[in-house]
Amino acid sequence: MMTQARKIALVALCFVSSLPFSLTALSQNLPDTAAPVPVAPTASKDPTLYQDLGGLPVITQFVDATLVLALADIRIKDTFKDTNMKRLARLITEQFCELTGGPCKYSGDPMKEVHQGLGLSNMQFNALVEDLQLAMDQSHIPFRVQNKLLALLAPMQRDVVTK
Repeated sequence: MMTQARKIALVALCFVSSLPFSLTALSQNLPDTAAPVPVAPTASKDPTLYQDLGGLPVITQFVDATLVLALADIRIKDTFKDTNMKRLARLITEQFCELTGGPCKYSGDPMKEVHQGLGLSNMQFNALVEDLQLAMDQSHIPFRVQNKLLALLAPMQRDVVTK
């Protein structure tokens, strides 16, 4: 059952925008075995959120857990039926790492290009947000830190949700 605070956060996130990872890997021809590769940090990045999340090991952990939850989630599991999940996990991990000020570089395609024509709905988006929140809870990410990550991801909703 979702708490009132979670409902408010979900509504706020939906209002502002969305997550970047619904089906990031579908249109990309990238190898599925490579792990996220740290690159030299740039001076403009603030690594505070990356550190607050626990760095690459914890980001990897909750991204993997999110995808396990999504594959078990009756609302969205069919969305991923033709998706290379290893590659998707790597790309999401890279993206989260880079967005939060970590030393990774996202190697995927732009969200709009990746999700074009997939017909993803707000219901699917909301379900994935809930799975991400649960995975972050399981990784003991504080609620305020979760909200900071969700705020960074929110502007991508308009590129992901197309129906």
